[in-house]
Amino acid sequence: MDLSTLFKVCGGIGLFLFGVKLMSSALQDLAGDKMRTLIASLTSSTIKGAFVGAIVTMVIHSSAATTIMAVSFVQAGMMTLKQALGVIMGANIGTTVTAQMVAFDVNQLAMPLLGVGMVLAVFGRSKRQRYIGNGIFGFGLLCLGMETMQSALAFLTDKKEFFAVFAQHPMLCVAAGTVLTMIVQSSTATVGLTIAMATQGLLPLQSSIAILLGNNLGTTVTAVLAALSASRPAKQAAAGHVFFNLAGVLLFLPFLPLFTHVIEAAGGGIARQLANAHTIFNVVNTVIQLPFAGLIASLIQKIIPATTEQLYSGARFLDERLLDTAPAAAVHAVRSELVEMGSLTEKMLGLVHAAFFENDASAIEKLNQIEEGVNDLTRRIADYSARLWRRHLSSGLSRLLEYFVNGSSDYERIGDHAKNLMELREYMTDHELAFSPQAMSEFDGMLTLVRQMVEKSTQALNGENLDLAHEVAGVLEERTDAMEKSLRHLHIQRLNEGLCAPASGVIFIDIITNLERIGDHATNVAEIILAMHGEKTGAEVPGSY
Repeated sequence: MDLSTLFKVCGGIGLFLFGVKLMSSALQDLAGDKMRTLIASLTSSTIKGAFVGAIVTMVIHSSAATTIMAVSFVQAGMMTLKQALGVIMGANIGTTVTAQMVAFDVNQLAMPLLGVGMVLAVFGRSKRQRYIGNGIFGFGLLCLGMETMQSALAFLTDKKEFFAVFAQHPMLCVAAGTVLTMIVQSSTATVGLTIAMATQGLLPLQSSIAILLGNNLGTTVTAVLAALSASRPAKQAAAGHVFFNLAGVLLFLPFLPLFTHVIEAAGGGIARQLANAHTIFNVVNTVIQLPFAGLIASLIQKIIPATTEQLYSGARFLDERLLDTAPAAAVHAVRSELVEMGSLTEKMLGLVHAAFFENDASAIEKLNQIEEGVNDLTRRIADYSARLWRRHLSSGLSRLLEYFVNGSSDYERIGDHAKNLMELREYMTDHELAFSPQAMSEFDGMLTLVRQMVEKSTQALNGENLDLAHEVAGVLEERTDAMEKSLRHLHIQRLNEGLCAPASGVIFIDIITNLERIGDHATNVAEIILAMHGEKTGAEVPGSY
């Protein structure tokens, strides 16, 4: 192979990969956050998870993106490992769509697609038109890449004796497919290259199928590498991906000659036969292993045990059946979920205390996980409530539901302020800043006070306790405001006397500001109870900070 041919092969692979990436990006832009929402909301069982994983991957042309979303949900506690395995299995099915597209005779399509795509991408009047143009242009690049690879590999037709070795050793083909995919970090590229070589007559069908089996092994390496520095849930999900694909390859290898015969008997050109083999392998592998997803998850969790508690387990009370059958119960379910949010924000403030006063290194990761859970609950409550409002609630229930939705915004903002505090802690660590013992004592006192406010406002909400609500909205709120003003004055005085470094002083002011605002939002939650009892309140607009 001379240098120009090598460049042509590499260029063809590059065009192919960039085309896939452009299509994926365009389709994800068109879908927005709908794909992520779909995965989060329709994975209550592994069967649903597999279906959703397949559909999402078919749309965005990226099993890696689907897998990453599933892993992020596991890490945030929004999805169990068993559910994530269903999504990952489905993603393996969805990714075969690219091979089916490549199997068409694309040589004549490249230039028309590039032309149409360019016109829409450049001259489209709306974002949607430009996104569609990018997708079409990406498909054109994919076709051009396949055509370039096929023509570049034509010279190898005189060296078929070299490739004949692969026909005699299926395991060598599996190893070649695995290593090649590991190197290029793209199963799609390996599939395209294998189809291009088979089309040129360089590889028989059985050898090509064996390479595709190896491709399924090699594609797991990307997830493994990404999970090396990630949390235990991410490592577990990556291990599940490896287990699923490895088990499938070991299952199919003994029957490779029979499988090849079945594919060949179905007819079609070799490109179509390879695409069909790729699809059938992943579908059958999923059908066989999906019923055992729970056992696989348990095995993986024993091999890679979790080191932290499950910090968020998703929405517990938002039962879809209540929307039509019992609207009042559905409103109560929203309140119950709101109480759960309160418990999560209490944990977040406890983690802030652990980070500042106990130097707990794990507190940051735990808080980030809970914060994702709080954000997820906010979205779920808003969506559930919007659908509940469309059921024509009575005015009383509608007003009550509005209070609870506003309360979810307050809890979400408490979570944001807790995260701000943790980020200030990280900043202090990175820049080797410290507070004086007096400042730490003052900080501890105010943090304890606002934690008490959040705890009592949540208790008031849970038990509709009017006395606790009055205490939070009255005595504790006034004490928090007074403490914030006093601590601000004392700290500015220390700065003026040179008893505190200016950089640390700025951080301290930010801290007490965040704490005071946490107190405000806790007061807003307490005032929900006052409003429910018909008492006039002066709650601030939720989310105003």
